[in-house]
Amino acid sequence: MNILLVGSGGREHALAWKIAQSPLLGRLVCAPGNPGMARLGESRAVKPTDVPGLVALAREIAADLVVIGPETAVEAGLADALALAGVPCFGPTAAAGRLESSKAFTKAFCDRHGLPTAAYGVFDEAAPAKAFLDRSPPFVIKADGLASGKGVVIAPSRAEAEAAIDDALGGRFGAAGARVVIEEFLPGDIVSLFAMCDGETVLLFGAAQDHKRAFDNDQGPNTGGMGTYSPASILTPALTERARAELVEPAFRGIAAEGAPYRGVLFCEMMLTPDGPRLVEFNVRFGDPECQVLMLRLESDLVPYLLAAATGRLAEMPAPTWRDEAAICVVLAADGYPAAPKTGSVIRGAEADLGGAVTVFHAGTDRNIAGELVASGGRVLNVCARAPTLREARDLAYAAIARIDWPEGFHRTDIAAKAVR
Repeated sequence: MNILLVGSGGREHALAWKIAQSPLLGRLVCAPGNPGMARLGESRAVKPTDVPGLVALAREIAADLVVIGPETAVEAGLADALALAGVPCFGPTAAAGRLESSKAFTKAFCDRHGLPTAAYGVFDEAAPAKAFLDRSPPFVIKADGLASGKGVVIAPSRAEAEAAIDDALGGRFGAAGARVVIEEFLPGDIVSLFAMCDGETVLLFGAAQDHKRAFDNDQGPNTGGMGTYSPASILTPALTERARAELVEPAFRGIAAEGAPYRGVLFCEMMLTPDGPRLVEFNVRFGDPECQVLMLRLESDLVPYLLAAATGRLAEMPAPTWRDEAAICVVLAADGYPAAPKTGSVIRGAEADLGGAVTVFHAGTDRNIAGELVASGGRVLNVCARAPTLREARDLAYAAIARIDWPEGFHRTDIAAKAVR
């Protein structure tokens, strides 16, 4: 098979790493890819939002399958254009992708289809939004559109909530913040469940637990994710079944009933409250950095599942097989992330042999004129490890980090610490 993988982050590097292991693979082309992905396949300088360019590239390489990594390509309508070109695509249409690209759409969708979620209000002006704060803190303020995981503020006071409203509506997130969603704060533990769909058949595809805040002990601003681990022990089989019945399957049925059958993977981020699972948000792609630990634990060949979801044949697939091991991912971010990451600094040691149980995925890297690895984004490296126990995997990951020479970066030191305890 010739496969075109769209994207350039840690999620896409993890997908490329797993796809490259498939005996079905003939040619892997990554657009635009990154230095880590370049070791696994060809790289072509086409952006994820360049829909005509990606369709042309798929035709040029006679792609048997296109795999969409980032949500920006979904919102741009890549799956729609590939369908017109007759190219199988793992990733939903732009209409189905509204489950992520508009939080206001998703909240109303939950109302229409009876999905349990937090109480909310949607606003495009500051005054009524601030009036909605006449209740007890904390407050959850979300930019309506795509903001690279940085559009959510959990404000412990009314003053901070009002500042977050002003930031969003004042243009901090561009068009993504033209509307804000204010949600009830849900108590409990947050966890992510993944499921594939081919338009009809639903197949659960693993779970993980993320760490969103920038600094240790869940301090600092929300980010796109500073680390994750799998399996998520707090997501028991009973809770998984309840989430499937109350959130995952109703979402797929509902979006199909609204004229946009879903083909791809759905990331259901939920809060395990005393009253059961409640939806926090949907993502219409594999999570980042959740994808990294899922790929490390997936025993099955990934490619047949991607192709089956793209071509309406998931009913023919068995449940995926997972390694009886734990995996962890620790994100190394550039100083200043998430507000203003400093790019261009040289990273040494990340491409050395850090041990067979350790895998480093590139998330925001490039090469300078001397060929050295440099930081080119906010989240820069994903240091991952797999071991029989989570404690062992955690020790391996942090030992590997200690061997990477990058003074201009930072990371959390407590990823999975609570789960290990």
